Amino acid sequence: MNIISSAVSLTVADPAASSRFFASHLGFREILAGERFIALGRDDVAVDLVLTERDPERWQPGQGLADAVVVFTVTDLAAEYERLRREGATITIPLRREPWGELMMQLTDPNGVAIQLTEWISPITS
Repeated sequence: MNIISSAVSLTVADPAASSRFFASHLGFREILAGERFIALGRDDVAVDLVLTERDPERWQPGQGLADAVVVFTVTDLAAEYERLRREGATITIPLRREPWGELMMQLTDPNGVAIQLTEWISPITS
């Protein structure tokens, strides 16, 4: 098997709102759009995002959809955290350091999609 690309597909109520969020706060750009979906990409990310509109006739709350967190590893997370805070992004987990060597934060887009930003750092030793 030879995987040549990858994507995370998120089913949301309003793909355009998520697209604006990922473009304005995280630097993605629209690479393809259709009647009920928008595909986003970045030149420096190996994973594209596909935002698909939820079909209310087929979707039942609590059935068939798993919670998802989109995770991006970044550099200089402290600066990114400050930028996102200034821009008014919805930060659901403030910047924190985990003992195993992860600096992380989490924000949420207008459709409730959780995005975790991570920077790997030295673990806390006692």
